[in-house]
Amino acid sequence: MNTYRQDYSQQDTHSKVIGYLLWIFGFTGAHRFYYGKPVTGTIWFFTFGLLGIGWLIDLFLIPAMDREADLRFTAGPIEYNVAWILLAFLGIFGVHRMYQGKWITGLIYLLTGGLFLVGVLYDFWTLNTQISIRNAERNGGR
Repeated sequence: MNTYRQDYSQQDTHSKVIGYLLWIFGFTGAHRFYYGKPVTGTIWFFTFGLLGIGWLIDLFLIPAMDREADLRFTAGPIEYNVAWILLAFLGIFGVHRMYQGKWITGLIYLLTGGLFLVGVLYDFWTLNTQISIRNAERNGGR
């Protein structure tokens, strides 16, 4: 057994503070993507948060979405909060990919504007899963 491996099982993977920060831009669905709800995040994006009504209701749903995300995704050395802040504000530069150790695709994003924004949209859909897989690999498959 590796005695140097840190135990991440009791840690939160997502933050309510980051969730509420992204909720401010909630008409884009950013907070829903962050909590691992890409389908409704896309709906919020195209309908401006269900014309503001869904966005306002989400103000009260964020604590439940946070608890669900904490149970669903694997904690580890790659922090979800850091990766999501990098994606939300610097996604076209690929910094969130470099943070995960994906240097080649990070450089491709940097040179192509997030692979012409399609790559950024893909990452909004899959970033939680990407991090969860990498954390599970680094935790020894736990």
